[in-house]
Amino acid sequence: MASGKICSLAARDVRFPTSLEQHGSDAMHTDPDYSAAYVIIETDSGLKGFGLTFTVGRGTEIVVCAVDALRPLVLGKSLQEITSDFRAFYRQLTSDGQMRWLGPEKGVIHLATAALLNAVWDLWARTEGKPVWKLLVDMDPQQLVSCIDFRYISDALTEEEALDILQKSQKDKQQRVEQMLREGYPAYTTSCAWLGYTDQTLTQLCSEALAEGWSAFKVKVGADLDDDIRRCRLIRQMIGPEKHLMIDANQRWDVEQAVAWVTRLAEFQPLWIEEPTSPDDILGHAHISKALAPLGIGVASGEQCHNRVMFKQFLQASALQFVQIDSCRVGSINENLAILLMAHKFNVPVCPHAGGVGLCELVQHLILFDYVCVSTSLDKRMCEYVDHLHEHFKNPTIIKNAHYMPPMAPGFSSEMLESSVDKHTFPHGEVWRSIHQL
Repeated sequence: MASGKICSLAARDVRFPTSLEQHGSDAMHTDPDYSAAYVIIETDSGLKGFGLTFTVGRGTEIVVCAVDALRPLVLGKSLQEITSDFRAFYRQLTSDGQMRWLGPEKGVIHLATAALLNAVWDLWARTEGKPVWKLLVDMDPQQLVSCIDFRYISDALTEEEALDILQKSQKDKQQRVEQMLREGYPAYTTSCAWLGYTDQTLTQLCSEALAEGWSAFKVKVGADLDDDIRRCRLIRQMIGPEKHLMIDANQRWDVEQAVAWVTRLAEFQPLWIEEPTSPDDILGHAHISKALAPLGIGVASGEQCHNRVMFKQFLQASALQFVQIDSCRVGSINENLAILLMAHKFNVPVCPHAGGVGLCELVQHLILFDYVCVSTSLDKRMCEYVDHLHEHFKNPTIIKNAHYMPPMAPGFSSEMLESSVDKHTFPHGEVWRSIHQL
């Protein structure tokens, strides 16, 4: 591993005006401007790492401030120092005696932690000359386990259990790698049915997606029941009875309202209802799961689940039938490793959240690792894909036949084009200056 200490850390507020065309709109986030707190770390030997966390516009500047607050915990450390005891470094970031009061391990300070750690993982993978997924796949089980902080989750997953899961999955690992390189990881699309889209736009985009080979579609719901019925009927008629349809309420409903609303949509045979209520309401999700089980409808959540402790409780309460990890909400790969392993122990499939700026680029590495080294199964598993903003990344995701093709460039696929960052930096980038002049 190359020597050198981290000597600089920069954080940028990068925003894209997606609200102008209703891209990303849902029942709770009606006018999102997809954004990122974008982090660049550099060592005194000239190596760089790039990381980000996803936001939807206003407030991104707060996450940037939180990244800046974490700066003293990172500067002066070498990559070797960090990765030789990654668990300790993770705990140092999340357990600072003063800043942990802002969380702990949740909210803005955890988003900032994710962005920073994503940059560290990118730096590590670049140093090793591997994409992050291959860096993880090539690690021995003991090294992987050493990256995880088991504090607060050992009642659900012990270090020994995690090690056992990873050791057992070593069998046929290379065959699964070759399968992914050949076929890719199955994906579903959310790009067709944002809530703000007209029926005409929805129909056009769904027709195009079908022609491209997509077989699983997600529809945003939750604002108006009659509209939801019409839109779900339209999509179901277009895709036929065999393809998967999922619905996503983005936390719109109370618990009993969720049960009643989804029951009305059951005729369209949704595979799952995503985020039916508050993302913090574990017992509410459990109640909804139990009520919808006779209808064959699962509950999915996780994109706004704060940390591994909440995922632990969701799993212990049988509150989710699909776990949706996010590469930027929890503490980067370190915490997602714990969540993937817990999901496997509880036999709940992982179907990651991947809308937004850079989320597809990052989470593809995690789900490839999950298949190769943890779950070893594709049953009821697929990863979200949203066809927005990939052109702003140096190594954008590659989709073939509705499958994520494994990235091969070293790193976390998180580096944005410098020209895109400059144009979309808020509020003084060229794009935002033009908008503010209108």
